[in-house]
Amino acid sequence: MATLTQEMKDMIGSQLNFLATADENGNPQVGPKGTMRVFDDHHLIYNEETGRHAWHNLQNNGKAAVASVDRSKLKGFRFEGTVEIHKDGKIFDDAQAFAQSKHLPAAIAAVVISVDRIIKLDAGPNAGTVIEED
Repeated sequence: MATLTQEMKDMIGSQLNFLATADENGNPQVGPKGTMRVFDDHHLIYNEETGRHAWHNLQNNGKAAVASVDRSKLKGFRFEGTVEIHKDGKIFDDAQAFAQSKHLPAAIAAVVISVDRIIKLDAGPNAGTVIEED
């Protein structure tokens, strides 16, 4: 697994992050995930609330990418990996507590993303550079 730096963790915590998935026909889907947060040095987590396109895609192929960008600094990262879906147990219970503490809808599931590859999204010639890959 790839390792999140403090800079990456700070960006994930302070920016609106976007989750990208693909359906069974390869059609892309992307949308904001306001509950995206750092789970640990190698994983991200978010609360699945809607149960629509991304949820369908993750259940079908288990692959995700998360983009986080600080527009004011023209700097960003893409985190790619596979997911684990939690519908019960401690991780799910903690996700429900997170939602309640933020006055958000209850989670359908807690989705943990294993970060397998990190790519720079900075403006300029370094855009698309792989930083770390498992």
